[in-house]
Amino acid sequence: MSETLSGYKIGFIGLGNMGWPMAGHLQDFGADIVVWNRSDEPKQRAAERGMLVATDAEALAGVVGDGVICLNLTHSDVVTTMVEVIEPALASGVTVIDFGTTGYEETLGFAAKLREKEGSWIDAPVSGGQVGAEAGNLTIMCGGEEEAFNRVRPVLDVVGEKVTLMGKSGAGQVTKMANQLIVAQTIDAVAQALRLAELAGIDSGKVRDALRGGFAESRILELHGERMVNRDFAPGGRSELQLKDVRLMSELAERVGLESSTLQNSLALWENFVHERGHGDLDHSGLFKIYEA
Repeated sequence: MSETLSGYKIGFIGLGNMGWPMAGHLQDFGADIVVWNRSDEPKQRAAERGMLVATDAEALAGVVGDGVICLNLTHSDVVTTMVEVIEPALASGVTVIDFGTTGYEETLGFAAKLREKEGSWIDAPVSGGQVGAEAGNLTIMCGGEEEAFNRVRPVLDVVGEKVTLMGKSGAGQVTKMANQLIVAQTIDAVAQALRLAELAGIDSGKVRDALRGGFAESRILELHGERMVNRDFAPGGRSELQLKDVRLMSELAERVGLESSTLQNSLALWENFVHERGHGDLDHSGLFKIYEA
């Protein structure tokens, strides 16, 4: 991890459950940081923490100059809108880091747009959730030019414990799609397993404990399995965002020619859970509720 970010001018856009602790870590490591968020409460909290709050996103880009702009936004269309807003103020030499899970095609377009501005785009989606963001030990999968990646590596090392350059632009997003394919379907598998145990009259908490450490062990069994046992589905990672990721991975699968019946089933399952059942604001571990119905 970097010892200091002194001398780094960093703008951070998106102060939600993930973005807020990440921006805090960057400030704590000495970065000269300016932030912006669409809603007011996070901006007020940032001002109270001593962060400079820009009047708008374009102004933030102007303040950062040839430094680093970090985006932590929810959807590809939000990223698209934000890039359109900040583009007129982007300085030559600026590097934009997209920490969100964004569409592959869109990412290639953003990277091309930054090259036209003599800047760099690093797609850097993360895994580890809000817990990892707060601890500063996220797994970060990056795509972009190696020179640009090396230039911002100290920034990435502050918020991430495992940081990997996967290849050219878009490679980070492809890796995150692979991650989310495993996550979405493993949540479903854990939910089925624990509900199966309950329906057979066995304590699901004991089943989870018994499976820990064996071949079925996973972070999902550890963390989300506990949520399922306790019926605690307060949002950390919202189901609406999980569905967004499943849609993106389905688009990528179609683009590259992967035919997967389990992915098709996963998409149908999450569409049902979020839209037909209206559980988009629940934590994605709440998928368990489908098997309680």
